[in-house]
Amino acid sequence: MGTTLRIMFFLTLLVSTSGCKPDRFDAQQYSHLGSRYDVVIRRDHRGVPHILGTTDADTAFGFAYAQAEDNWVLIEDALPFYRGNSALFNGAEGAITDYLVKWLGLWDALEENYTWDLSPETRRYVQAFADGLNYYAARHPEKIDSRKLPVTPRDIVAGFMLRHLMFYGFDGIVREVNQAERQREISLGEGTLNPTISQTPVTIGELPIGSNAFAIARHFSEEGATRLAINSHQPTQGPVAWYEAHIQSKDGLNIMGGVFPGSPSISVGFTEHLAWGATVNQPDLVDVYVLEINPNNPDQYRIDGTWRTLTRSTVDIPLTLWGFFPWTVSREILASEHGPVLRTDHGTYAVRYAGMGELRQVEQWYRMNKATDFDEWRDAMSMMSFASFNFVYADRDDNIMFLHNSLTPRRQPNYDWQQYLPGNDSTLIWTENLSFSQLPQVINPSSGFVHSANQTPFNVTAAADNPNRADFKPEHGFQTNMTNRAQRGLELFSAWGPISEAEFSAIKHDKYYSPQTPYVGYLDKVAAIKLSDPALKQAQQLLNDWDLGTDIQNTHAAMGTCVLLAAEKDSNSNAHEAHQITQLIQGCVDLLMASRGKIDPPWGEVNRHVRGDLNLPVGGGPDVLRAIYGRGMKENGYLTNVAGDGLYYLVSWAADGTQTVRGLHQFGSATLDASSPHYADQAQDYVNEILHDPLFSETALQKNLQRAYAPGEE
Repeated sequence: MGTTLRIMFFLTLLVSTSGCKPDRFDAQQYSHLGSRYDVVIRRDHRGVPHILGTTDADTAFGFAYAQAEDNWVLIEDALPFYRGNSALFNGAEGAITDYLVKWLGLWDALEENYTWDLSPETRRYVQAFADGLNYYAARHPEKIDSRKLPVTPRDIVAGFMLRHLMFYGFDGIVREVNQAERQREISLGEGTLNPTISQTPVTIGELPIGSNAFAIARHFSEEGATRLAINSHQPTQGPVAWYEAHIQSKDGLNIMGGVFPGSPSISVGFTEHLAWGATVNQPDLVDVYVLEINPNNPDQYRIDGTWRTLTRSTVDIPLTLWGFFPWTVSREILASEHGPVLRTDHGTYAVRYAGMGELRQVEQWYRMNKATDFDEWRDAMSMMSFASFNFVYADRDDNIMFLHNSLTPRRQPNYDWQQYLPGNDSTLIWTENLSFSQLPQVINPSSGFVHSANQTPFNVTAAADNPNRADFKPEHGFQTNMTNRAQRGLELFSAWGPISEAEFSAIKHDKYYSPQTPYVGYLDKVAAIKLSDPALKQAQQLLNDWDLGTDIQNTHAAMGTCVLLAAEKDSNSNAHEAHQITQLIQGCVDLLMASRGKIDPPWGEVNRHVRGDLNLPVGGGPDVLRAIYGRGMKENGYLTNVAGDGLYYLVSWAADGTQTVRGLHQFGSATLDASSPHYADQAQDYVNEILHDPLFSETALQKNLQRAYAPGEE
C-alpha cells in the first residue's frame, strides 16, 4: 500500500500490543468426513485428476481432496490472506493485506449475506469442498499448519472476493492514493471528457497476466468445424498458476479445464456441449472522491451543503514479530457514503469500486460449469457477479460469442472520471451498473471469428461486426488500447480466412510482432539515428534486419525484444531524442554481452523453459500470441519463463457434433512435488508445441487410467 501506511502501522504498534492465539485444529472432528461422500478420484497416466461423484457435492469433496494432494501448501498459505489474519504468519507485511481486507469490509458482507445471497445448492457444494480440504488435513497431520485450520465455506467465498479485486487492478488505485503527493486532478464537471482510457499491464505481484481466447464458426473453417482456443496467461508457478482437472457427477456436472488451487469450480474449460476462455480486461471500475473535511472536526465531510460524520471504527490486527512474538495493531477504519475512506497527508479520499459487497462469484462459476447450452450459459453470465474479465465462448451448435463482462457503473456525464471526483456532490455516487445487454458483446458475427487478447472491446472481429464505440458513453470507461497479440491475431484472421485446423493452431502459436503495434514503431526511430560506435551500429543493423519473429533460431530476437520491452515500458518513447535511444540500445548491448558474450545469440539460448533438471529452449516472447515472459537475465545469463502460456486447449466440434480437444500444461499435474514423475513430464512437449488428448471422454480415460481411489484411500 505504500510507505505512509507502513509507518502508521509501526507507530500504532508501539502503543497498542496484546497477544493473539488462534484456535487449534481438531483433526478427530474431521477424520470421518470421507464416509459422507460418494466419490472416486481417477488419475490418468499424466497424473491429472478426473473426479467422479454421485452428486455435485460428492464431486466437490473429491475435487478438494485431489487439489490438496497436489497443492496443499498453496491452498493453506492463501487462507490467512483471505481471512485478514496474514500478519500472524507473515509479520508486518501481512498486516498491510489484513488492513485492506478489513477496510473493505469483506467479512462483514460475508457474515451478513452469505446465507441470503447464495443458493442452498451452492452452499452445499462449497461446504463439501471445505469438507474435502479438512478431511485431507485430518489424514495428513504431518503436512499441515494446524493454526490455519479448519477451512470454512466462507473462506472459499472470501478468496473469490479478494482475488477478483486484484485481477482488475483495484490494489493499484489504493497504492496510488497512498503516494506522497496527490496523483490526479479533481474533475469539476465542466464537460471535458477524456475519450482515451489509459491502461497499464495487469500484474500479479510483478508478473504480467494477460490472455488470449478466440473462436471461429463453421463457415470460417475449411473443415466446417466450430473451434475455440482457450489460452489464459498466468504465472507458471504459485497460487494463480493453472491446475488442470476434470470434475463430473451423476447429477450432470461434467467439465474439464483450468482452476486456481483452492477454487471449487473450473474457471476456463469445456464440457461436451460448450467451452469458454477468459481474458483480463481493464474497464474503469474504481472512482476516487476527494472529501472536503470540516476544519473544526476531522471526522466530518461536506456533502450537498451539509456536514456528515464519517463512519468510524477500530479494528485489531494481530501479528507476529520475528516469527514468535505476538502483538496487536489497532487501526482506524473510516467510511463515507461513497465507500471506504483513507486519510493521507495530501487529503482525505473515499473509494467506490465495482463489486462492493458482491460475494456470488462462486455461484456464477458453479452455474457456468453446469450450463448445457448457450441460453443456460448466458443466464449464468447475466448474474453479473464478476466485476471484470472478457469471455470468448463456443458450442457444438455453432454459436460463438465475445463478451466484455464488467460491472460498469452508470455514471454522471460531463465529468472526467479518469480524474478524481469532488466528494461534496451526492449525484456523483453511482448506485447502478449497466445491464448485461448493454455491455459490449459480439454474437455469431458474419465474419465468423472473434478474438480477445486484452484489447479494446471495440476491435475484436471484422470492422462491420464490432461493437460501435459511439454507442458507449465516455463515462463508461471502456478501454481503448490494442495489444500486439490483438493486432497480430486480427491481421491473421483477416488474411487467412476461412482457415484450416492447422492454421487455427498456427495462430495460437504465432511468434511475431505486428508492424502495426504502436511500440514496434519505435524501431523506426532506432533506424533513423546516426551511430558511430561499432557495437551500437551492429545492434542497429540487427534491429533493421529483424523479421519481428521470436522463434528459437532467430538471432535478432534477443536484441529486438530487449529494445521493444524498454520502449513499451516508457509511455513517452515516441518523444525520445537520439541520445535517449542510444542509451537504450547501449543498455541492451551491455546486458547481452554480459549474459551471452554476444549481441546476436539464437533466441533459444536466451529464452528458456526451466523445470527441475530441465532447461529447454522455447520460442515466443512478451506480448506475442505464443506468450512467454522471462525473468532473470542478469542473474542467470538467460531468461526463465515465469508467465504467459500455461495450460491451454484447442476445442472443436465437427458439423456432426463430434468433439475434439487437444491441450497442454506448461509443466505437469504435480505442481509442487519435485519427486513426482508428473512434475515436468509435459515440459518437453510444451516447448515443442505437441498437444495431447486431455482424456475427457470416458473411453479415452479408461485406456489411460493410472489409478482410482476414494479420498483417504490413496
